Amino acid sequence: MTTLSLPVRRLNGRVSVIDISGEVTAKSEDALAAAFASASSGVQAVILNFSDLEYMNSSGIGLLVTLLIRAQRQKQKLLACGLSDHYRQIFQLTRLDEAIGIFGSENEAMNAV
Repeated sequence: MTTLSLPVRRLNGRVSVIDISGEVTAKSEDALAAAFASASSGVQAVILNFSDLEYMNSSGIGLLVTLLIRAQRQKQKLLACGLSDHYRQIFQLTRLDEAIGIFGSENEAMNAV
């Protein structure tokens, strides 16, 4: 089993990034909530960088919906980059791509803020 790593980076005064590495499942809830709380403090947008994502199941998708709701309550944007084709398809099927902006790179996501 791969451990989940969620380091948070502040790109500038308006944008933070959560680098998601490992597996996002129901067990990730507390870690993801803590990373989001840290990342979302005082910014306009949070970018979820999925470049090192190894696995995400339906519970993981549910956690992303929770983050999206929190971001919307705080009037923030939630963006994603680094998704594989497989996870891009899942975002489209679940219509998450309509609420979370999906970008090819971190720079493209940052420029959209």
